[in-house]
Amino acid sequence: MKRLMVLFLVVSTVYGCKETPKETEVVAAQEQAQKGEVDYKSFGKKINTSNVIDAEEMYEAYASMNVGDSMDVKVMAKVNAVCQAKGCWMKLDLGNGEEAMVKFKDYGFFMPKDIAGEDVIVNGKAFVNEVPVDEQRHYAEDGGATQDEIAQITEPKKTFSFEADGALLKAK
Repeated sequence: MKRLMVLFLVVSTVYGCKETPKETEVVAAQEQAQKGEVDYKSFGKKINTSNVIDAEEMYEAYASMNVGDSMDVKVMAKVNAVCQAKGCWMKLDLGNGEEAMVKFKDYGFFMPKDIAGEDVIVNGKAFVNEVPVDEQRHYAEDGGATQDEIAQITEPKKTFSFEADGALLKAK
């Protein structure tokens, strides 16, 4: 119990100096989880809610990265889309119309297909990638795009990518 209080004080102190509304949501989720107020369903490697950054901070980190750069991180973000074939990837909203494509390490786990609009915490490796046309078309098809939308994909695209080894989803 003493360790939880110390952890709570450290987290509160670190985030108290520069809180924004999104950081407040992350800290609140951490505090609720520590108090047992929020139940999460775990996927893949067991992770916790400590040291989580929000989607806006993740976008800022991605913006400073080049193709091939990577970083280990834990992020809380809203799910924009999930693979409708089997839940083998998802897209996270980074704000400003930007998304991160999340795949799961070694296809070790999949996410439910009906979680668009929900918040998740993912742990793993964030990196900048260049996705070839055929791979983009495959993801578009899995995401339910029309043949016309798929045909409009004609150039490789620089993307923000994430390989997750674990994820948390708020239990309903």
